[in-house]
Amino acid sequence: MIKFDQQEMQVSGKIDYSNAEQYYQKGLNVIQAQSQFPVVVNLSQLEQGSTLALAVLVRWLRQTPDAQGLQFKAVPAKMMKIIQACHLEHDLQLI
Repeated sequence: MIKFDQQEMQVSGKIDYSNAEQYYQKGLNVIQAQSQFPVVVNLSQLEQGSTLALAVLVRWLRQTPDAQGLQFKAVPAKMMKIIQACHLEHDLQLI
């Protein structure tokens, strides 16, 4: 699911229609508890990089200062292709 460890929000498992709102709420709680931005979102344990998962990430991003308070690390290949196809690589901070 989601945990905050070593200054990173680590996302694991699979985001699907049955749990997307839960992922969003848990991630939002972590983000709102932070006082320093940007927050690194580590996606290395995410099972699938779908458009739904990307939508959750964008919703989180909108809740940060100036909508620029997240950096995304270890983006899955499929999600990276979606990001590039939608020309979002300039809107998302990818590390």
